[in-house]
Amino acid sequence: MIKTLLNDKPTKLFVLFTSFFVANALIAECIGGKLFSLEQLLGLPVHTFTLFGQSGLAYTLTAGVLLWPLEFVMTDIVNEYFGPKAVRRISYIAVGLIFYAFIMFFVAMKVPADGWWLGSRSEAGIPNMQTAFESIFGQGMWIILGSLTAFLVSQIVDVTVFHRIKKRTGEKHVWLRATGSTLVSQLVDSFIVLYIAFKLGNDWSWQRVLAICLVNYSYKFVVAIALTPLIYLLENRIEKFLGPETAAKMKAAAMGKETA
Repeated sequence: MIKTLLNDKPTKLFVLFTSFFVANALIAECIGGKLFSLEQLLGLPVHTFTLFGQSGLAYTLTAGVLLWPLEFVMTDIVNEYFGPKAVRRISYIAVGLIFYAFIMFFVAMKVPADGWWLGSRSEAGIPNMQTAFESIFGQGMWIILGSLTAFLVSQIVDVTVFHRIKKRTGEKHVWLRATGSTLVSQLVDSFIVLYIAFKLGNDWSWQRVLAICLVNYSYKFVVAIALTPLIYLLENRIEKFLGPETAAKMKAAAMGKETA
């Protein structure tokens, strides 16, 4: 039985996609606590600006944005070949495992620390390893709630927009359904996470929420456009791996259609 499953190319593909999807989401959540300057990363001078009356803004982003765009690319690829039910299934799995991971982080933070370990990195400028451990893994509950909610809702939005565009355009305009659905879902994702984590959790003003949301989304917008060729590259590789006939049948099934 297991040999049959492992030799089935669509099954291999789905296992690979699901594994990468879950791992990528979990890593993005774990590294999301670090902030970095996009201008400095690109070797550009940092300029602050004002938006919606909120001054002092700059392209300061969480490290998680380095990985989240790939999550939406994978969503579109899975949507193309396996359909919306598959996307929802792996999204639920990802959210469940991320939630499980945060529970384990919490347990790890609460177990008693060994005495020698606490000062084991003092020479490296870390006087208390327990404090460092908690600062890395102990994200606030509002941020966790906002991030997971935004992820789940944006995935559902991505699936819906993708299929509505594909029903109108058929197999043409891959860039439109893939990039278009990503642009819409990324906007939803950016707003929800900030609203829950910082409007509800930290009582930020609407001006601040909307200003930072737009800054974050402008970055995601550019990245989504830049990653469009990657979608074509992945689809080309998948078509060669599956073969044209199998790929066509999978795409038809993903849209709820039958093939002869």
